[in-house]
Amino acid sequence: MRRIDARRNQLLEQEQDIAIALQQWSGRLGELQIEQLKVLAEKYSFSVAAGDVLFIDNRWYVTHSGLLRLATRKRCSGIHVRPVMEFCDAANCRWAFEATVYKSRTCKGFTGFGDADLNNTSSLVRGAEMRVAETRAVNRALRKAYGIGICSAEEIGSSPRPTEPPAQVVRFPAQLETTPVNGNGHRLRDQIQLLIRKHRLDASLVKLYAADFCGTSEIRQASREQVEKFAQHLATYAEKDACGLRCQLNSYLKTNEQSPVGEPQAAAKGEVEEERPQPVNVADPAKEAA
Repeated sequence: MRRIDARRNQLLEQEQDIAIALQQWSGRLGELQIEQLKVLAEKYSFSVAAGDVLFIDNRWYVTHSGLLRLATRKRCSGIHVRPVMEFCDAANCRWAFEATVYKSRTCKGFTGFGDADLNNTSSLVRGAEMRVAETRAVNRALRKAYGIGICSAEEIGSSPRPTEPPAQVVRFPAQLETTPVNGNGHRLRDQIQLLIRKHRLDASLVKLYAADFCGTSEIRQASREQVEKFAQHLATYAEKDACGLRCQLNSYLKTNEQSPVGEPQAAAKGEVEEERPQPVNVADPAKEAA
């Protein structure tokens, strides 16, 4: 009796779900799409009302929330996610992740990979490429683990719409001028390091240039505000005139090779020669007396 009631409730829920689907995608669902929805609802308990599936370009797609709900119902033992560093490039917003789903404690695992960059994500998620890549990896692993043949909505590679700007004009990091710097300056230091990696600059020459820009002998003697101004200046300089920036840095190359440690700015400006000219040429008074 309980099985009959459960089956009756399941059929009622399916009918309600189909009614919601017909209302949401009016005129776009044919008999084939409705039958596919019935199979998905019966086999995986996916629900349109709960946002488990979406109808895009005349096809059904499962969502990330739908896959997680399925994993919960199936008592999934765990999901392990890690970045694949050899395929990651933070400077160009390119990320790749590997996810492994364990259906039980004795399961050997089902592995899936996901990637995201500026070319296969929409502008709506610009700046969140790392999270998109992680979600795609988890979705693929869950679909393998539970035998789901339809693709997930988050795995679709979105092409830019006609009104969207090209991906290559997006600056990185975009929050350089707007993000407040914390007290220890770690975020500001990371931003400068990202600029160095992105534009392939010489880190030692950038330090000399920074010290000269801030008016100090060493960059560590500069204040946080001075370093912040230099980071903004470096980002703007690199975007507008990368060749000129490299020429500017190369002007410190000879100084960096010849200067003693701790006195790069003094050697660069000739201050050492101006401060110590007399001891070199002055004769020893004791020898003259002899």
